[in-house]
Amino acid sequence: MKATEKEWNDVRTAFASSIMVDTSLNSLAQNLDGPEWPIKGKDETPAKYIDLSFAEVVELLQLKGQPPERLDQLVSLLKETLAFDSPFGDMVEQTAAASERDNQLLKNMAKLGIPENFPITLTALEPGTLEFCKLEKLSTLGEFAVFAQGMSQNVIVGGDFRKLLNALSHVDEGALAEVLPFRRGQKGLHLVEAMGQAAGSTDPVPRAELATTWFRDELAAMEKDVLSGGSLERHFVVLGNPALETKAAELLKPHLRLPAPEKKKSGLFGWFGRK
Repeated sequence: MKATEKEWNDVRTAFASSIMVDTSLNSLAQNLDGPEWPIKGKDETPAKYIDLSFAEVVELLQLKGQPPERLDQLVSLLKETLAFDSPFGDMVEQTAAASERDNQLLKNMAKLGIPENFPITLTALEPGTLEFCKLEKLSTLGEFAVFAQGMSQNVIVGGDFRKLLNALSHVDEGALAEVLPFRRGQKGLHLVEAMGQAAGSTDPVPRAELATTWFRDELAAMEKDVLSGGSLERHFVVLGNPALETKAAELLKPHLRLPAPEKKKSGLFGWFGRK
């Protein structure tokens, strides 16, 4: 899935005033000579989706058995319809696209394999910075990057906001690992580091739950490894802190779909069963 939360919010807001809002998505796809919209139904129109948040539309499409890429198709379909329907819509889209292409923070994130739609709430930013992001309606790292680059040079920011900004600007892997579940020397963000940061936070349980939802593929791979005889603890050695490794592993265990350990026999029958 390539679509970001910002893209979805931009296109759904713009489409709310379109005269095509109640037109079937399949008809829009046919008008654009693109692939058909695979979900059938009279209510399959833009109006059905544009009132939903990014998380809600992702969940709805998943419930309909659709792959993550279906959101990419929906965003593309709405964008292209807007461009066709209104020269102004086309201009807004091109301006936004040009602005993002010139954003060095987004370019560096792409090089590092850091997804733009990663939730700010899953970072290890200090509470004050998280509250600032909330007030500014910055819910993803991509939105943080766009906001940060758009700030006036005269605006002075400090704390973790400045740390993350500088880390992304200068590709400082050490600083990135302090505020993101980032592993030095590797690309992307990782479940183990996310659990380590959750274990060290003031709200470990909800953060752990969100992390396992976000890193579903890594969680599934870890389950597969443990089921085949691997050690769960081995995955956490990269944290380099035995106490934190143990705490993070324990935090993850309730989210692993593993068979319950067999109970030892007890009582009279258990005694006779001994050799």
